[in-house]
Amino acid sequence: MTTPVSHRTTLIKSAVASRLLLLSLIILWRSLVSPYDTSAGLNPSCLADPSPSHPVGAQPLLPGLGSAVERSIVWDGVYYIRIAQCGAVLGLSGYLINNVSFVLAALYFYRLSLAILKDPEASLRASILFCFNPASIFYSSIYSESLYALLSVGGVFYLLSGASNVAVLWLALSGLSRSNGMLNAGYIFFQAMHQVYNAWFIKKKSFLVMQVLVVAALRGICIFVPFMAFQAFGYYNLCLGRLPNELRPWCNRRLPLMYNYIQNQYWGVGFLKYFRIKQLPNFLLASPILSLALCSIISYARSRPRLFLSLGFRALAEEKSAEPLFSMEAVQEDAIPRNPGNRDIRRRKQTSKEVFPVEHDFPEIKPYLSPLALPFILHLLFMAATAFFVMHVQVATRFLSASAPLYWFAAYLMVSPGGSGYTIWAYSGAYILLGSLLFSNFFPFT
Repeated sequence: MTTPVSHRTTLIKSAVASRLLLLSLIILWRSLVSPYDTSAGLNPSCLADPSPSHPVGAQPLLPGLGSAVERSIVWDGVYYIRIAQCGAVLGLSGYLINNVSFVLAALYFYRLSLAILKDPEASLRASILFCFNPASIFYSSIYSESLYALLSVGGVFYLLSGASNVAVLWLALSGLSRSNGMLNAGYIFFQAMHQVYNAWFIKKKSFLVMQVLVVAALRGICIFVPFMAFQAFGYYNLCLGRLPNELRPWCNRRLPLMYNYIQNQYWGVGFLKYFRIKQLPNFLLASPILSLALCSIISYARSRPRLFLSLGFRALAEEKSAEPLFSMEAVQEDAIPRNPGNRDIRRRKQTSKEVFPVEHDFPEIKPYLSPLALPFILHLLFMAATAFFVMHVQVATRFLSASAPLYWFAAYLMVSPGGSGYTIWAYSGAYILLGSLLFSNFFPFT
């Protein structure tokens, strides 16, 4: 019987293989296809220092590798490299950081999956799917997806493990890597919500209620700090000390957020603003990931309606006492059952009668229906709704790519009757090929 230790070895090999595959595809497509936009290679001088980026007479250490890397830098990566060249770090480090971060993210994804599902085989399947996810091209390019996935997945894992201070630090850093990292504060507030309920209605201790509220507020503030600090940085540099005719419109708002203004003014981001006939191809491009998200949410809600609609307050007593997000307890990796098939049959039948309506009983995905998965489902629901109704919908593929429930649900679909596994792998494979072709050559993808 395989063990989590052997699974981690398999996972490391899969994660490394997936990154080598993506990097090889980038090089292949760049050599076969002419890029749509060739301006990335112009390499202009820095604004603060007009001297050439590469001093006269200076030779790169590996000119062939450096040239290949420079040609592969596209889209937002161009701006990141300009920041790096005009700052303090080398552009090549972007590829190294992103790909190493991805391998570490895959390992933390497995540990998190094991803690939630308590099913080593399903956790491995879900983690390998994550390694070959449809947005893989962004995890091997100079983008922040890999670092965000590592920090958000690792942060939630540490929260479940009881290392709350480490969790808050990681989740705060996830907000520094991507603005949607702020939403990870939802896990803190979900835990606090249930702890307040337990402290007030069960333990009858008002001082404990105040303690939980204060701690949760401080942790939430810590997670919001990176985003707010960047907004304050923008306000300080672009608004303070300026003449009235030099001020941008957002500077005079009651809550002067540069981020919201840029998204709305220059990107056209807003509720239903993307619902146009001409955007239909982009909705089609995002339809697979949104469909998978919708199915995973509906399956959970239909199977555990009382738990879903009550935000976990109507979970069984034994479930609440065993789950760290519903109590003060922390899950231990060494306490995870190695053979989930040998659980108490009598208890499983009783749980099925009490929680699962007969018409919606899906025994093949029961580990996915754990109460501990609920905050992840709610997080995915908010993200998917935002992607569909507010954002540029095609971004949903990478926006949702670090959402664990997608892979947990797909991992069980892969072994269920009906051939869903082939569809899932075909979808991932097609988007890996399509994404590496289009994105690396400056064509729109997601």
